[in-house]
Amino acid sequence: MGQDVVQDCELLNAEAPNRTRRSIKAEKGSPSSGRLLKHSDFERVYKQGRRQFSPHMTVFYLRQPEGGTRIGFTVGRALGGAVVRNRIKRRMREAVRLRRPALPRELDIDIVINPKKSVLTLEFAGLLGEVAQAFAAIAQKLGEK
Repeated sequence: MGQDVVQDCELLNAEAPNRTRRSIKAEKGSPSSGRLLKHSDFERVYKQGRRQFSPHMTVFYLRQPEGGTRIGFTVGRALGGAVVRNRIKRRMREAVRLRRPALPRELDIDIVINPKKSVLTLEFAGLLGEVAQAFAAIAQKLGEK
């Protein structure tokens, strides 16, 4: 019992792997290499990329020479407070995670998804369908070239 440590009402063994919240989150989510994070990358996609419109979102995309597919989200303040915007982003991230295999792996694309407020009232199955349609349209348009 000398090596056991009590932390936050949870008994941890000193020999157990040291897993922080951040490492647990990184295991289940999308890899950071698959995320669009820099402001300059978002601006480049907006200015040089193409658009795919759908009833509940606008998807901007731009083919890249290399680096794999990266996806980012923009949810402006006009859509609501922080709680509402975060809920929209969580729903969008999950829909993208489930539909990402529909994108061909050989395409190197930067994608920015700009949801509309109506995403909040949309059933999740409808959101999944809309993300899948957007990805299929992007794959088709970029596959033609």
